[in-house]
Amino acid sequence: MSATTASTNGRIETYEDFVKVHGILLAASGLPQSLHFKLFEKLTSETFDGGAHFEIEPCEDGRQRRLLLTSDTLPKESDVFLIDHAWTFRLPDAYKQLQEVPGLAQRMAALMCVDVDEDAGSEEVVENGGKMTVEEVLESEIRNARENGDGVVRWLELEELGLDDDTLLSLDLSTKFPDLVALSLCGNKLENADKIVQEVTKFKDLKALWLNNNPVLEKSDKDFEDAIIRGCPKLEICNSRFTRNFGEWALGFCADIYGKDNPGSCRQGDPALQSVTSLDLSNRSIHNLINKAFSPFEMPNLSHLNIRGNSIEENSVSDLVGILKAFYCLQSLEVDIPGPLGESAVEILESLPTLSSLNGVDASKILETEKHVVDSMLQPRLPEWSSEEPLADRVLNAMWLYLMTYRLADEEKLDETPVWYVMDELGSALRHSDEPNFRVAPFLFMPDGKFASAVSYSILWLIQNVKKGDECTRDYLLGIGEDKQRSARLTAWFYTPQNYFIQEYEKHRNKLQSKSLPSVPTKPSTTNAVCRSDGGALRVYTDIPQVEEFLTRSEFVITNEPKGADIIWTSVQVDEEMKKAVGITDEQYVNQFPFEACIVMKHHLADTIQKAQGSPGWLQPTYNLETHLSQLIGDYCLHKRDGHNNLWILKPWNMARTIDTTVTDNLSAIIRLMETGPKICQKYIEHPALFRGKKFDLRYIVLVRSISPLEVFLSDVFWVRCANNPYSLEKHSLFEYETHFTVMNYGGRRLNHVNTPEFVREFEKEHQVKWLDIHQRVKSMIRSVFESAAAVHPEMHDPKSRAMYGVDVMLDDSFQPKLLEVCN
Repeated sequence: MSATTASTNGRIETYEDFVKVHGILLAASGLPQSLHFKLFEKLTSETFDGGAHFEIEPCEDGRQRRLLLTSDTLPKESDVFLIDHAWTFRLPDAYKQLQEVPGLAQRMAALMCVDVDEDAGSEEVVENGGKMTVEEVLESEIRNARENGDGVVRWLELEELGLDDDTLLSLDLSTKFPDLVALSLCGNKLENADKIVQEVTKFKDLKALWLNNNPVLEKSDKDFEDAIIRGCPKLEICNSRFTRNFGEWALGFCADIYGKDNPGSCRQGDPALQSVTSLDLSNRSIHNLINKAFSPFEMPNLSHLNIRGNSIEENSVSDLVGILKAFYCLQSLEVDIPGPLGESAVEILESLPTLSSLNGVDASKILETEKHVVDSMLQPRLPEWSSEEPLADRVLNAMWLYLMTYRLADEEKLDETPVWYVMDELGSALRHSDEPNFRVAPFLFMPDGKFASAVSYSILWLIQNVKKGDECTRDYLLGIGEDKQRSARLTAWFYTPQNYFIQEYEKHRNKLQSKSLPSVPTKPSTTNAVCRSDGGALRVYTDIPQVEEFLTRSEFVITNEPKGADIIWTSVQVDEEMKKAVGITDEQYVNQFPFEACIVMKHHLADTIQKAQGSPGWLQPTYNLETHLSQLIGDYCLHKRDGHNNLWILKPWNMARTIDTTVTDNLSAIIRLMETGPKICQKYIEHPALFRGKKFDLRYIVLVRSISPLEVFLSDVFWVRCANNPYSLEKHSLFEYETHFTVMNYGGRRLNHVNTPEFVREFEKEHQVKWLDIHQRVKSMIRSVFESAAAVHPEMHDPKSRAMYGVDVMLDDSFQPKLLEVCN
């Protein structure tokens, strides 16, 4: 019985037939053979019994969910569970489906925890009342000080009370509370820097001041904070950052010794830090750790220290190592890597041998694996949205934290467009772990034994023993190690150390800036015309129908035999293996150059230009994601930090017609799109020159007769390809193919080409420019491309090679040419 005729009615009914039809899929899934029969039973009976074993629990303040085991202990490989797919789509259809499929956006928003407005809770508190007025707060503090202490108020919190500048002055706080050690005015409406300085500098014993989340911090510069520090000479903490005066009080505050219940006083003398074993100094803007209070004499029992988020740039690495080495009880350290202690976790551990843990990772494990950048304390990348943002837009932003993907294939070909899917609520609650206890894989079940009946599921099974109450996890990057940039790829789901990536980017940028292409002198042509010694017509072998149809000049004759041809004009690559198989000799002319992949494959093209010229203005910043993901992340982070547009376009290395090409400003999306095949990521041209309000590009035809000396001919006639929709940068427009792409001669789309003379005439009129000036810039750029190839890859030269290339060019809104790609 064949696999496609498993039973008399066409449906799979026996386990044997199930294995015959799904054998390849079972092997690809990785499911242990011992669970194959159980999977067969659950698929054929449509048994979704996960609810009897698991529960979904909110976490991260309701912005994420996790999955817990509720049944008794389940042994490794003891069961397999079916997970339904809540949403399956192809990327270009995502926005349209969210808009049009009833209930889809609502379900996805709930599943991804973006269905509730982030500020709804705080608004409810205000509406329900319960907040005291500022006068009531002051009376309460005075009463508490009298009843529970010496009657002196030393810690005062006036937070989110709507205080403005005039109200602050009218309260006359310095007269009522002259002994204040700490004052918090967070979340008010304070705006006037002079009035605030005037008031707070009356507190001469103040150790800590918080003005966070007040308009004044957005409007003022460093002089504002400096004026406060000068006026409050004992201030150690200002707006959550350490001042240069920090000492015992600031360290005690971070060690939870000092606080509202124990504010300390301005005359500290007790050895308060002697009992400190754990100290969190993260994100305190510390510039220098050489400090009398920060010493093993003051903190002899310190065993855990967190100094993340501090530049500490005034201490050398050796000085800082010396400071930390003196803490002989120090066993656990958290620090940015790279950072103030250098770029290598291994070197840090070798310098501080008492450490048993670095950034939450066992020191012996780091030394064993020689992993230089480590961080087990990664915070999840949670979706962000505003209350005004439609549900569909929230889902489009958040979905990259949940999506999974596969491609469909049959015996003949692989589907060009990947399928993306979201597992149901149970599957989507599986969070990541580097040491997971479950594994998940997509599975295509064909109940009728034929592809047409296929239903997609995910299958979930245990790979460790799990007991009741344990969180159920999976590895989001299963099988991907550091050789495939695992740590960088985790940035799709977690906040990874930005400074490491920025440093990698800056090294990459500096390397590119050091490159320059030496001028290539123009040499007289030494290329001979192609002709037969007997004066007869040149015999041309071709497998390209258009060449055969249109090559009608009398100087040429088509032949069906490549061996006897003078010219080979073929669509396939001519390499040594093909030459031997077909009988092509070194005396025959071929329509391609050796090693031309260095320009016609997108990642090689960028590499060739960068090796020759660094980063010329006509090449957008471009990264091969298979090798330079860290550098791309660093560039992205700097764009975001500086408030610059952060749109990027991802293109497969070697696919045409914009297949699997995506425009996005979502870093998680950029990283996740690596899963559908190797790609380059290139800075998107956000502001292109437009024609009739639409995006366009130009296809130039280039003839190359020789690489050395370089002989390049450019046709004056080019193809103008226009988008069908008016150009837009609205987020939903990024999913509209006919807005951002121009190749319309596939998929039944309306063609929008314009002939060269008409385009030039209209473009000059629309933009008041001279096309001849633009053409000269384009011509210069195209020559530079081939000069780069000749300089970096001289092995391209072959006297028997000739080639025709298409060079795709776009203009920015300053009418400067930008190279898109070169195709053969």
